[in-house]
Amino acid sequence: MPTLDLAAFRSVPLNREPFEYLIVPGFVRPEALAAIQADYPRIDSRGSFPVREVKGGPAFRALVRALRGPKVRDAFAERFRLDLKGRPTMVTVRGRCGPRDGNIHTDSASKLITALIYMNPRWEEAGGQLRLLRSADDLEDVVVEVPPLEGTLVAFRRSNNSFHGHKPFTGSRRVIQLNWVVNWRTAVHELLRHQVSAWVKRLVAAARRLRPWQGPVETGAERG
Repeated sequence: MPTLDLAAFRSVPLNREPFEYLIVPGFVRPEALAAIQADYPRIDSRGSFPVREVKGGPAFRALVRALRGPKVRDAFAERFRLDLKGRPTMVTVRGRCGPRDGNIHTDSASKLITALIYMNPRWEEAGGQLRLLRSADDLEDVVVEVPPLEGTLVAFRRSNNSFHGHKPFTGSRRVIQLNWVVNWRTAVHELLRHQVSAWVKRLVAAARRLRPWQGPVETGAERG
């Protein structure tokens, strides 16, 4: 049985205003969720980590392979009317959210499509729910709000007005982010940036464990 429900992906409406997006509950099939949850990498710091920098088990790795595969690429290309052949993919993983995450942004212009796959078994918090927005400066100008529940996909075509963000939340918040980017140079640059950020976060986390009496250590702004 495939891990991903591409039939559901192809059947849900593609919304075109204020930018192109779609939402697929159950994109990761329910029968696959338990194994993926068990194999999800342990991430103790906030921020995005390149998938090769985290240690996930076989079910998690199989999910990542499926997301990067030609069937998923062709399905996204069809729905968003983009030629994605030869376009590199970039996969990053989050495990925790901090109070500085979730600021309104559009994603960098080097990204063609953003796909967010949430992996949280339940969600009862007001914060941390993704909001697709109409404006760059009003978190209440909401098109749709999506709880980050396991198996849910939110995908959108990046544009100058693909604004999104969420209310502050601190704690466990699992999400896998898949992007198609314009070229390999961009992919390498973005992965190196995330690798350096991941290294700094691990260093800061180690320092906090050794010196727990110190206050928070800032590592630079992140939009989440």
